[in-house]
Amino acid sequence: MLGKTGFEVSEVSLGTWQLGGRWGSGFDQKKALATVHAAINHGINFIDTADVYSDGLSEKAVALAVKTRKERVYVATKCGRRLNPHIAEGYNEKNIRRFVEDSLRNTGFPVLDLIQLHCPPSEIYDDERVFEILERLRDQGKIIHYGVSVEKVDEALKAIEYPGVATVQIIFNMFRLKPAERFFPEAVKKNVGILARVPLASGLLTGKLTRSSVFGPADHRTFNRNGEAFDKGETFSGMDYTKGLEAVEKLRQLFPGSPELTPWALKWTLMFGAVSCVIPGASTPEQAVQNAAVADLPPLSDEQMQGVGEIYNRFIREDAHHLW
Repeated sequence: MLGKTGFEVSEVSLGTWQLGGRWGSGFDQKKALATVHAAINHGINFIDTADVYSDGLSEKAVALAVKTRKERVYVATKCGRRLNPHIAEGYNEKNIRRFVEDSLRNTGFPVLDLIQLHCPPSEIYDDERVFEILERLRDQGKIIHYGVSVEKVDEALKAIEYPGVATVQIIFNMFRLKPAERFFPEAVKKNVGILARVPLASGLLTGKLTRSSVFGPADHRTFNRNGEAFDKGETFSGMDYTKGLEAVEKLRQLFPGSPELTPWALKWTLMFGAVSCVIPGASTPEQAVQNAAVADLPPLSDEQMQGVGEIYNRFIREDAHHLW
């Protein structure tokens, strides 16, 4: 159950930042549609998109696929990152209404299941007027629920002080344990749905990356390692790439016989009862199918869970824990 929304969602969902391609490599609608259909065919009924993903093409492709299905598929979108400059003053009624209307137009839906503020500036969480705008949009039948996507635990804690906030998207993975320590207990008390985003730390936790891996010039893993374009925590969870690779090698030892870490990294997030669902991205139908299968994996052992914590404490806590 996705918190107070009443939506019963698959615990593995579909993230669509790179839908139909790879980060920064263009948009392939045919592949995007096939990926969405593959996800739904394998039990996924919650899809997360945003108006800035491929400049609205992601929203359009998701809706195009969903509207042909008989299953109830919940679509969450996000708004705010189209602001340029991306500043708090831009989160006003005129702009937020425009963003919602644009998403309604892109999708062709009569109402949006869930609209989320897309990692807004921190000061937005202290501005109750922004959340009053979302309340009015809900009362007017434009949206069913609203939530936030955050960078920091403190932002998440502030957001859920507003009773209308139904969901929080937060980075949570083997390299980002702070949410479980500080945020999850409070979210559970307030029946807020938790969506675990960036669960694979931009690919680091797949176990496929190496020191010689090459990323394209338009890939955030090339240009945002130190937060040049947006919060560096979005890229490799803010980890130094080389140190992250060292930690991954230790993680491999906890899962002997597994060709890659992806399924176990995703399953790890689902070991936390507060997490409503995990949002891995997929750029091909095959990836969507593989991700969906994670829900059926056996639970991690106590030894594996403890081992992840020990690796975090050794390689990551000192550098990153206090930042997000």
